[in-house]
Amino acid sequence: MYFLKREPRIDFLGRRGLAGIVSAVLIVIGIVSLGVRGLAFGIDFTGGTLVEVAYEESVEASSVRDLIANAGFESALVQYFGTSKDILVRLPASAIENAAQVSSRIMVALRSPYKETLVTAASGDLQQCLSDNGTSGRCAVQMRRVEFVGPQVGEELTEKGGLAMLYALLGILIYVSWRFEWRFAIGAVAALVHDVLITVGVFSVLGLEFSLPVLAAILAIIGYSLNDTIVVFDRVRENFRKMRRGTPTEIMNTSVNQTLSRTILTSLTTLLVVLTLLIIGGEVINGFATALLVGVLIGTYSSIFIANPTVLVLGISREDMLPVKKEGAEADALP
Repeated sequence: MYFLKREPRIDFLGRRGLAGIVSAVLIVIGIVSLGVRGLAFGIDFTGGTLVEVAYEESVEASSVRDLIANAGFESALVQYFGTSKDILVRLPASAIENAAQVSSRIMVALRSPYKETLVTAASGDLQQCLSDNGTSGRCAVQMRRVEFVGPQVGEELTEKGGLAMLYALLGILIYVSWRFEWRFAIGAVAALVHDVLITVGVFSVLGLEFSLPVLAAILAIIGYSLNDTIVVFDRVRENFRKMRRGTPTEIMNTSVNQTLSRTILTSLTTLLVVLTLLIIGGEVINGFATALLVGVLIGTYSSIFIANPTVLVLGISREDMLPVKKEGAEADALP
């Protein structure tokens, strides 16, 4: 904490070359992975059927996967949904069967190991399970919900999601150009593009599912990273006008060091919340929390090592930051 109470004197801009190499390597790895492997899009984008089932006792995901594969759904994705008693089954869109038919076949396959037990316990239980898809509570496997997304809807979400990111970046470019200076706008957008590319690249390299909540997380990352960058830029502009001596590099280093304690505290408190979501939030928001975790770390890094060096490379100077004098202002000041 002593570090946060005194102003550090770290030469961040002096390490911009190394930071640029690290960023370039991460971005290239991500782009190559996107080109070779692509993204593991969820049914929100590709279309398909989602079936959530609940068991009375814990069950192995591998055994559930085998039962569904034997029923003719080899491409199904089976994963736990919170606890080992809750299973989530995802299947690609089918041109032959609708969601009701798919869910019925899945429930028949999952209930098959319990048929003899049901018949022995009570003759009416098996018929009840077969008639209501196991939603009555009288079955060892109960169906909780079924969701279906058509391929056309998935394509529209993909297109609109990409447009949302482009519009956000364009709006940021216009705002920062008006609020600060065009070099700062280029630096802010470069940092945001850097954050998005690395975050998406991580999902591609690790093969994590890219769903609608993940897209929402990326848009949230854009806002978080921009806020951090704007705080640093505001101090840079202020110091350009206050500090009569010093090169642009020295002024930017001073500005980053002055806002470092705020950056660290903001990032740490955000990471505590995100880690909590990641650890105990369950499978539902796992992708969302993972994207936020990567985005907060990369966003904090980019606001220091990407945004400011980009502005510096574009040739910012003290004259660019001085307020523009209005014509006739001196004459108006005369009595």
